[in-house]
Amino acid sequence: MFLSALLASSGCSFAPSHVRPAQPVPEHFVADPGADASSIARTGWRDFFRDEELRRLIEAALANNRDIRIAAARVAEARAAWRIEGAPLYPELDAGLSGNRGRSLLNLPGAGAQSYDIKQVTAQLSAQWEIDFWGRLRSLGDAARDRYLATEESRRAVATDLVAQVANGYLLEREYEERGVLARQTIATREESLRILRRRYEVGSGSRLDLAQAEILLAQAQAVLQGLDQDRQVNLNALQLLIGGPVEIAPGPRRLADAVPDVDLPPGLPSDLLVNRPDIVAAEYALHAANADIGAARAAFFPNIRLTGAFGSTSTDLDGLFASGSRSWSFSPAITLPIFNAGRLKGNLDVAKARQVRAVAEYEQAVQAAFRDVSDALVRRRQLGLQIATTRTMLRAARERGRLAQLRFENGRSAYLEVLDAQRGLFDTEQTLVQLRRAHLASAVALYAALGGGFAGAPPFNNSPNTQPTGADQK
Repeated sequence: MFLSALLASSGCSFAPSHVRPAQPVPEHFVADPGADASSIARTGWRDFFRDEELRRLIEAALANNRDIRIAAARVAEARAAWRIEGAPLYPELDAGLSGNRGRSLLNLPGAGAQSYDIKQVTAQLSAQWEIDFWGRLRSLGDAARDRYLATEESRRAVATDLVAQVANGYLLEREYEERGVLARQTIATREESLRILRRRYEVGSGSRLDLAQAEILLAQAQAVLQGLDQDRQVNLNALQLLIGGPVEIAPGPRRLADAVPDVDLPPGLPSDLLVNRPDIVAAEYALHAANADIGAARAAFFPNIRLTGAFGSTSTDLDGLFASGSRSWSFSPAITLPIFNAGRLKGNLDVAKARQVRAVAEYEQAVQAAFRDVSDALVRRRQLGLQIATTRTMLRAARERGRLAQLRFENGRSAYLEVLDAQRGLFDTEQTLVQLRRAHLASAVALYAALGGGFAGAPPFNNSPNTQPTGADQK
């Protein structure tokens, strides 16, 4: 009953109440005013990405990526620190067995020096406990818990970023493949044109200038293909680093749109970022921890109450250790009141308050950065959509121009330079359209990651604020 009463009385806390700072951002995203649909961030990455090959790569990256392993180790470290800080809330119990044997001299009046043997065996249980009347220990434990939860969210942020990087690398692979197919088709067409022009030159119906221009046109397409092969290999190396092992991607052809949905992606409201963006959630947990540190620093100004006791048995030999009359015990309550410490406690409180101010600023900064990330992704997605529409119109016109230029050249109404210019423009427009389509899909990935998507509905980590260590954790 006495222990229960003490436990019940140790619920005081001087930590300031947590108040979530106001959002230092507008109520709506500028590029998507008035959006009130559910945020796409609540869709799990397995549902967001439709390409099975991409899903396989993401699963491999989440299992093997070294950044994920480092983040997981940080989570384990923070959880262990939470257990350490939570342990002083409970009594500490130790068992000991000691023995002592020796000889001593004793000067007795009239008898001179007499020697005698000393033999003693002691077994005891000792306990000590600091009663947390003012909540200092509980505040330290709360701060450690919140830092542990912040590392959990940081690990989720690493995982979300990893998913986005793998998806972007995969989209680049598909872009290089698609552009390579176009380049090879163009090379084949230009090789045939060069063959025809060479034959015409050999029979005297063509000029050497036309032949040189055709050779230049072919070399340009070959140079583009060689650059694509180089960029593709560099991208595969980057994917291997992300995935943590060899990358095997089945050859295409595969359409870029098969990997990422090319549909409207509702961002929701900026307030959704507070619960979906892991870096914002981690910053809020850090703010919780800073408030708890203030509570611990304030509680240190109050008396420290500590109970120490021991119960055991003492005997001159091991056989009589537990005999009748050998019991021993002690009980030592102590109260310590800080009087003078040269400003150390006040300095600790000032440090905690300064860190709390910094935590508020870091939280607001995280919200602002998240708002900018989403707004930038929305702007890019909208503008890239417009550029794709414009480029498709250009592509239709470039194809018609190339057809007409070829007809004019074959009928002797223009020089081959006009065909050369038309084919070069057509090739560049085809390449640009593929790049824009990939960038548009990448903007969807960027928006998804900026909103904090990836693990909603099936979180890979336990980030409940009510999580407590198990009994084994407290041992």
